[in-house]
Amino acid sequence: MKYLDEFNDPELAAALLDDIRKTATKPWALMEVCGGQTHTIVRNGIDQLLPEQVEMIHGPGCPVCVTPLEMIDRALAIAAMPDVIFCTFGDMVRVPGSNVDLLRIKAGGGDVRIVYSPLDAVKAAIDNPDKQVVFFGIGFETTAPANAMTVLQADRLGVPNFSLLVSHVRVPPAIEAIMSSPLSRVQGFLAAGHVCTVMGMGEYVPLVEKYSVPIVVTGFEPLDVLEGIRRVVAQLERGVAQLDNAYPRAVSFEGNAVAQKVLADVFEVTDRMWRGIGMIPQSGWRLQDKWAKFDAEKRFDVSAITATESPDCHSGEVLQGLLKPNQCPAFGTLCSPAHPLGAPMVSSEGACAAYYQFRRLDAPSPVGA
Repeated sequence: MKYLDEFNDPELAAALLDDIRKTATKPWALMEVCGGQTHTIVRNGIDQLLPEQVEMIHGPGCPVCVTPLEMIDRALAIAAMPDVIFCTFGDMVRVPGSNVDLLRIKAGGGDVRIVYSPLDAVKAAIDNPDKQVVFFGIGFETTAPANAMTVLQADRLGVPNFSLLVSHVRVPPAIEAIMSSPLSRVQGFLAAGHVCTVMGMGEYVPLVEKYSVPIVVTGFEPLDVLEGIRRVVAQLERGVAQLDNAYPRAVSFEGNAVAQKVLADVFEVTDRMWRGIGMIPQSGWRLQDKWAKFDAEKRFDVSAITATESPDCHSGEVLQGLLKPNQCPAFGTLCSPAHPLGAPMVSSEGACAAYYQFRRLDAPSPVGA
């Protein structure tokens, strides 16, 4: 099948790996931003096949994982209310709040529904005029346009009982936060191709120039990831820092103008908390004031809910690339898919889930040991 078989070709993968081995003469630390890329790397053993000079650091590119605990608790509070239909994608139902998750709310009688499109939530509101229907809008720039469309559609159809709980985050400010940290070891980035499909590449130009760091826009199949790594390593070895597009079949420099207009019509940029990381300025979206009637936080008055992270969960350090998942003391013991301490253990894009699922259970030895 096109874009599946051809981007999993083992002979081409071997050729790319050979090229990377020949090129890498110094130790380099690269970060793949997207959790989908992390799963590709771990599932296919790419990090184990790379030469020892090239280290992959897993970044904060799992939107479920970075949704702050207080926002999860706000969602849980709304979902537990009578006469509420709470709609979400399936990857949110097991994400732990302070005490429970959406699956337990559902088991206790809450009307929690897994939907496959945010517009399904608008339809549920039309079909249930006596209920309040809420859609949990999380994600990066990839899912934000479709979630913004729910507001425009509900307004156009005159649906008063629909609202959106917004927890959208933006990738470029997260990269800046990583690069500005004195603890960062990252020397080059694989940027998330699907984000750039929507937003284009322009926001990465200032980051390349400010931090002299190569950024290569990369896809999600094994050969995509290997080609992205090859291009970053080649830049680092030449001593240059450039923005490069290794995903031209999906990404243009300008991005999707229609999707960008929808975002501009509905959302405005705001500071956002990232779970385990903290506040990153200008790193998220919120509904504009003109759409306040569709804001679930205001409708249900849950903005005051706060939360404290478990001291046993080191997901923040994992999301910043400071720890590998299996270096966390709780990994596989206190924290497992059956009893997760944090979202990275249960999200389909979480680094901890990837390490657990693909049996990367033993922590690596310290460098020099």
